[in-house]
Amino acid sequence: MNQTEIEKIVFDILKRIAPDTEPEALKPGDSIREKLGIDSYDFLQFIVALDEQLLIAIPEEDYGKVASIGSLIDYLKARLK
Repeated sequence: MNQTEIEKIVFDILKRIAPDTEPEALKPGDSIREKLGIDSYDFLQFIVALDEQLLIAIPEEDYGKVASIGSLIDYLKARLK
């Protein structure tokens, strides 16, 4: 899976979680929660949806590694190789 495919999945899920936002406008260093105004419950729903759609498990201890959109994309690319 390439970066474009991963980004599309991530942005589609974020759009479902926070429909009034524009996830595509996030810059690599932007905090997903802060920039989109989602709470911890919504972030957890986002992680679970990623787990289910990409068939990977993001353990709780890795949540800090996926806080920004850039680090999330990098993390997923590495896990999906």
